[in-house]
Amino acid sequence: MSASFPHLFTPLTIMGHEIRNRILSTGHQTWLAEDGRPGDALIAYHETRARGGVGLIVTESARFHASGIGEAKDLALTDDAAIPYYARLALAVQRQGAKIFGQLSHSGRVTRRMMNGMRGVVWAPSSVPENRFHTLPREMPAEMVAEIIAAAGEGARRYAEAGYDGVELMASHGLLFAQFLNPAVNRREDIYGGSDENRLRPLREALIAARRAVGKSTVLGLRISADEDSECGLDAASILAVCQRLSDEGLVDYINTTIGSMADPGASIHVVPPMEVAPGYVAAKAAVIRRGVSVPVLVAGRINQPQVAEAVLMAGQADMCGMTRALITDPDLPRKAQTGRSDEIRACIGCNQACIGHFHAGNPISCIQNPVAGREIQLGAPPAAARGLKVLIAGAGPAGMKAAVTAAQMGHHVILAEAGAQPGGQALLAQQLPERAEFGGLVTNLVTELRHAQVPIRLNTRVTRALIETERPDAVILATGSAPYPRVLEGEGGDVIQATELLAGRAKPGARVVIADWRCDQIGIGLAMRLTRLGHHVRLVVAGVCAGQNLQQYLRDLWIGRLHEAGIEVIPFARIYGLDRGTAWFLHTTSGAAVEVAGFDSLILVEGHVPDQTLEREIATVGLPTLSIGDCMIARSAEEAIYDGLVQTRQFLGALTAPVAAGE
Repeated sequence: MSASFPHLFTPLTIMGHEIRNRILSTGHQTWLAEDGRPGDALIAYHETRARGGVGLIVTESARFHASGIGEAKDLALTDDAAIPYYARLALAVQRQGAKIFGQLSHSGRVTRRMMNGMRGVVWAPSSVPENRFHTLPREMPAEMVAEIIAAAGEGARRYAEAGYDGVELMASHGLLFAQFLNPAVNRREDIYGGSDENRLRPLREALIAARRAVGKSTVLGLRISADEDSECGLDAASILAVCQRLSDEGLVDYINTTIGSMADPGASIHVVPPMEVAPGYVAAKAAVIRRGVSVPVLVAGRINQPQVAEAVLMAGQADMCGMTRALITDPDLPRKAQTGRSDEIRACIGCNQACIGHFHAGNPISCIQNPVAGREIQLGAPPAAARGLKVLIAGAGPAGMKAAVTAAQMGHHVILAEAGAQPGGQALLAQQLPERAEFGGLVTNLVTELRHAQVPIRLNTRVTRALIETERPDAVILATGSAPYPRVLEGEGGDVIQATELLAGRAKPGARVVIADWRCDQIGIGLAMRLTRLGHHVRLVVAGVCAGQNLQQYLRDLWIGRLHEAGIEVIPFARIYGLDRGTAWFLHTTSGAAVEVAGFDSLILVEGHVPDQTLEREIATVGLPTLSIGDCMIARSAEEAIYDGLVQTRQFLGALTAPVAAGE
């Protein structure tokens, strides 16, 4: 128990299994599987979080039937040959003092089920269109449903034989078992449809099969959306009735709640809710289920800080809190909170860039603030320097700050100089966008890391050749950032404002505004919403297929919906090339035809950025080892900047201090 978090660090016992605290890492796709099985990378990932003090880890959903397997890098548990691989993972987690449960899942209609680059056969309760992947599935014959029920039991047995402490069956997010429960999706008239009793049958019988397979010594739980929040989804009352029935019959030992559905673009935002969503927002819905059942209720949904989890537990809304992304960002969160070091926690900011963003891009999971996440084997702890160097770092944006922390952890003496009045670089501008203030937490976290690494920041100090000659460092790391691309527009011109100037408060647009958004990310959308809320008339012209094209898809869809609700006109496929007294000329990006947008007072340019190479050129002849990182190498996002600050700095300084072999 912790004095600051008495509920969070009270053990929870489920079916004789004592879980050391109320912190849960929920099942989440990592794409670290190797040939459908846990390998060294996935084991290292979960072992790191177990070592950090998490109470319970639920490993990502394993496909337990052939009809649910595609070419995605998911886990699979369809044969006994996989058991030893899962056993290695279970042992790695358990020897660190955490419990481990395994998920069983089938997507049903919520997939394209790609095979060799082609769509495969997608099976579901009925042939009802799915609105996210635009899949129209094939109805499962009754014999196949019975086969899937039996396969769930076999999957549970394999988890138990691998030494897992528990098994969790997924009926959340509009996946297969939720589809059977839903009368809008399950239109069958056989024993698996047509009535509430029949629609419950597949889930109920799968739980019975799983219990029969694992016995009473293995925990058996259910993950379910407390509300699918979708026009054609299950509502809260229906789900509560299901939970009560399964609890009353003793078929589940706990219920793990979330909300949303993967089958609907609007409801998908709840799968991995971003910073735009309030912390702990699902807890009230979980509380309704908790009052109606006799088993422990778990909850997840933007619980990113221990104080949020403590409040949920103290209010009696749930018995355990999923803090998955918080643990991706800082695996040591539980230990830090329990030992009175909450100020050291690197808090998740809900950006969704490298966790679900990587997954949707087909890459293994990581975190923009913690590049080690998902790369535990490759990166691990920083190597100690063979000898200490004096390292001068120019720029205290995300790249420079991370480089300073990394160099100090390696044992070097660091001078971190920032030309401005505060650290943070362009993250300070990103936090000015509507509902994105939490992005500034990235800066707060890095400043905290600097403090614990005992690296001061010299503010209002521009690094010059003269400063370098005065300080006489052994190496220089350049993190001087970037500036907006200096686009030249054809025509007579007009009031043109760079987005960065507007965000910094150095410019004011007129009443009618056109935003020329080349980036197709958060900035154009954010400025459009901000100015609309201030009373401006806004048109958003994007050089991509849609606004937010380059955002993680759940976040993109959320903001496209908000643009629509705000009545903001969005013109896609258009790239700015000219401005002539209140008329902007764009080129259609595919046809090349002119697109005229007239009748406005100010044109706001949301451009790419070019590296600031001023200092790099100035010191080119100094003769010192020099490394350019972050935006001053090439402008990208905070993720690449922080990655450079960690990885490039390690490699650069490691090479400078590596011992020279005899004869070289």
